[in-house]
Amino acid sequence: MRNPLISVVMPAYNHQQFIGHAINSVLQQTYSNLELIIINDGSTDRTEEVILSYDDPRIKYTLQENQDAYNALNAGMSQATGELIAIINSDDIFMTDRLEQLVNLQQTNSYQFLFTNVEPIDADNNELSTTEHPWNNWHEENRSFFFEKNDLYRGFLHGNFMVTTSNIFMTRSLMKEVGGFASIRYLHDYDFVFRLLNASDRCHYVADQKLLKYRIHGGNTLSEAAILGREQDRDVIRRYTLRIVEPDSRERVETGLNRLIALEHELLNVKQQLAKLTHPERQTTTPPGILRRIYRKIRRNLTKR
Repeated sequence: MRNPLISVVMPAYNHQQFIGHAINSVLQQTYSNLELIIINDGSTDRTEEVILSYDDPRIKYTLQENQDAYNALNAGMSQATGELIAIINSDDIFMTDRLEQLVNLQQTNSYQFLFTNVEPIDADNNELSTTEHPWNNWHEENRSFFFEKNDLYRGFLHGNFMVTTSNIFMTRSLMKEVGGFASIRYLHDYDFVFRLLNASDRCHYVADQKLLKYRIHGGNTLSEAAILGREQDRDVIRRYTLRIVEPDSRERVETGLNRLIALEHELLNVKQQLAKLTHPERQTTTPPGILRRIYRKIRRNLTKR
């Protein structure tokens, strides 16, 4: 096989139901000068059986012990030989012309990092297009903030509108410059995109095209790790908010950020105590909706400049 221009990296873990769709979406791209590097991160279902059913010389397959997604991604990128690197998770789907369009944009404009809008789908490949779906509301609110501010860095401080590692398309030279994914279990993509933005001014959001199908299903809702995920989110936002502050002011700004977070906790406790006094017959557990609003308020405070 000739040297591929694009290396597509696919970390895979227990996605026997979805990985065939993901592999097909890569192999059936209108742009074919690629290699597909699949890292099976210790799957215990039929994921390996599905992978081995493909007979395509463009596929490179590695099985490793389970080490979390960031390790699988780094292992795949270390094998990449292409000048460009794309990532796809084993439960997502590339639109048929995704790579062709991104290659053309990259070569025409010398972009080093590109990502696109996404189309959410469910476990049965149905588009989740209704405005009542909470994910759509979250995503469009993040996009609206970016359109208003027209600042990628500030947009990402507000929310991860790249959505997923499957949306990363970058030059291998930029990847080598920023290094691999950090050992953050749930927010490694969020941390990584800030490092890409800090390293290059040739980053571009293809906002008007949905070139990736992002699958929303029970296995990727983080319901079992809602607290840990948000703690990591908080730490990433803090780190990259301080990164853009002048060194002499960082300690003062960090003190202010810490106080804002402490105040939100104090307010929550006061409201809970007040609810107990005024409505003892009511359940005092804070509903998820209120927690989400408080969390968004904290993030808005962090991003004010």
